[in-house]
Amino acid sequence: MTDVTKEQVLDTLAKVRGPDLKGDIVSLGMVSDVFISDSKVYFSITVPSDRAKDLEPLRAAAERSVKSIPGVKGALVTLTADRKAGSPSAPPPPSPSPQAAAPQAASHGHSHPAPNRPVKAGVPGVGAIIAVASGKGGVGKSTTAVNLALGLQANGLRVGILDADIYGPSIPRLLKISGRPEQIENRIIKPMENYGLKAMSMGFLVDEETAMIWRGPMVQSALLQMLREVAWGELDVLVVDMPPGTGDVQLTMAQQVPLAGAVIVSTPQDLALIDARKAITMFRKVEIPLLGIIENMSYFLAPDTGARYDIFGHGGARAEADRIGVPFLGEVPLTIDIREKSDVGTPVVVAEPDSPSAEIYRKIAERTWAELKGRTVRPAPAIVFD
Repeated sequence: MTDVTKEQVLDTLAKVRGPDLKGDIVSLGMVSDVFISDSKVYFSITVPSDRAKDLEPLRAAAERSVKSIPGVKGALVTLTADRKAGSPSAPPPPSPSPQAAAPQAASHGHSHPAPNRPVKAGVPGVGAIIAVASGKGGVGKSTTAVNLALGLQANGLRVGILDADIYGPSIPRLLKISGRPEQIENRIIKPMENYGLKAMSMGFLVDEETAMIWRGPMVQSALLQMLREVAWGELDVLVVDMPPGTGDVQLTMAQQVPLAGAVIVSTPQDLALIDARKAITMFRKVEIPLLGIIENMSYFLAPDTGARYDIFGHGGARAEADRIGVPFLGEVPLTIDIREKSDVGTPVVVAEPDSPSAEIYRKIAERTWAELKGRTVRPAPAIVFD
């Protein structure tokens, strides 16, 4: 069997008529970059945001056409909004920038909704969504996110985790989950699960070594589908493991998802703190409450003697939290057990629940939940998938 090519996909899509039966979706420039992995085809169709619901049949027609190509095992086709889509309809008003969206009161520590801000659609059954973020990579954010989620669960909560790092998903490895998720009715995906955590990640949909070469609209579309088209069930908290930095995913989550708060992960040294400040500034500008800062790799405990070494310095994140008036959630040491358990997909909170490291994560989870409950968390509105 020959491999499916982008040219085959585009040739097939060129037979799909555009909106109002004018032209075709390829010549109108409505088809994003086509991504093919494991004989599955992924792409988005750019449409005017005010016509997205009406053009669902167009998406379905494109999906059927691609699935009919010999050798194609499946297709994931999503609609993404853009003012320049191939349609004569008037463009919708542009979304406000994060800077324009944040009212001046935010700089004084108050949180008031902007007068004309649209309501962000929530996820049915999910009580609160929190983001775990960092300003840079290499600070142990994903390991922290997984153990925080498991810590929340150990404290009696119903918890799920969403891997929002489209380009470098790590949740499948950290939770030792393999295989592909099952698609149930109405294009809804059943989440994968291990250790009692429901999980969703792009790593479940593509091979681990596949390079994701997607532009912003595709990333946004895939992220929102993994969030809103997954059967999460009833959850108290959905933990979102964000990619490092302050790019497309962060802005998508901030502008389109009702985040209850964000947790920032940093190491103690000055360089990491500089990047952590960027993440803090971004969340404040888009009015996402900061639940607190975690100092990861805070100190090293020698496994043979128990002696403590401040390899990266110590206390920098706590000092930063005090300086900017953000809760400090705790210090996580750099220990062999956390690293080894993470590498093999058995997080320390479940692998060694009585260990000092597991106790630290449970206490951080307790403080995080206390911060969350201290704020007003509105139930997510029910939404219907067409």
